[in-house]
Amino acid sequence: MLNCAVLDDYQGVAPSLADWPRLAPRVDVSFLSRHIGSEDALVEAIGHCEIVVVMRERTPFPAELFARLPRLRLLVTSGMRNASVDLAAAARHGVTVCGTSSASEPPAELTWALILGLARQVVPENNALRSGDPWQHTLGADLHGRRLGLLGLGKIGRQTARIGAAFGMEVMAWSPRLTPERAAEGGAVMAASKEELLESSDVVSVHLVLGDRTRGLIGEAELRRMRPTAYLVNTSRAAIVDQAALLRALREGWIAGAGADVFETEPLPASDPLRTAPNFLGLPHLGYVTRRNYEGYFGQAVEDIEAYLAGDPIRLLG
Repeated sequence: MLNCAVLDDYQGVAPSLADWPRLAPRVDVSFLSRHIGSEDALVEAIGHCEIVVVMRERTPFPAELFARLPRLRLLVTSGMRNASVDLAAAARHGVTVCGTSSASEPPAELTWALILGLARQVVPENNALRSGDPWQHTLGADLHGRRLGLLGLGKIGRQTARIGAAFGMEVMAWSPRLTPERAAEGGAVMAASKEELLESSDVVSVHLVLGDRTRGLIGEAELRRMRPTAYLVNTSRAAIVDQAALLRALREGWIAGAGADVFETEPLPASDPLRTAPNFLGLPHLGYVTRRNYEGYFGQAVEDIEAYLAGDPIRLLG
């Protein structure tokens, strides 16, 4: 019998969202709900496993980890892209890596939860209501007739653009390879430059893939270009925005506020200053965390394992 570990099942729902028993008696599946941050502890926990299932980038698999897991033969990740898995190292160590499909709607929906939460001061007003503080103490920002600036117009960006248009917003987009034709197809006007988008938008939302060209794309200079009444929302990857510059922008009031669902270290350390930054609305990377997405992830993980055991792997990465 092969051993399989399903990592980072934070909500403890993986056993109920897929037909894992159909892998028996060939595979013994165990579920780990607590995040294991130490590599030594992780190796101790899963070193006996031939199969490991990971959720997005919650637990990175760099070359050093593959070298310490000689029994590992199959790694399944949710989604068809995982920047925290060293695919070249996996190939060198004879590990097959497979993925699953992923819906674009949930991250776009959560983007709007952040935008609306910031614009209408939902959290401070709810806290005030619960604590008995004065009734109404903030003034909301309007969205209708304002400009939504999208950095990136892929699947999630286009979903976000359509919702912005439904709110009556003017939608502008920019990315390094965006063309006017593709922008129009996505329901947006293409900005002449990143700077134009930042300077003219009331809400800036990040939907770019993290890479060499986008890492640190939004730094101090870019944040200072934004309007003092504007909001920045990032549901893509934390490293696209310089976190130190963002913290300073919030503390010094360069922008009206920021929302984020992604952080450079996850789970976010208790001592991280973003936890107490003014006008900051943060969520623990919930963009893809919905029942439908999870049913797809874990259901297809079972399919990936069955196909591998049959000698015909599917949804190969790398």
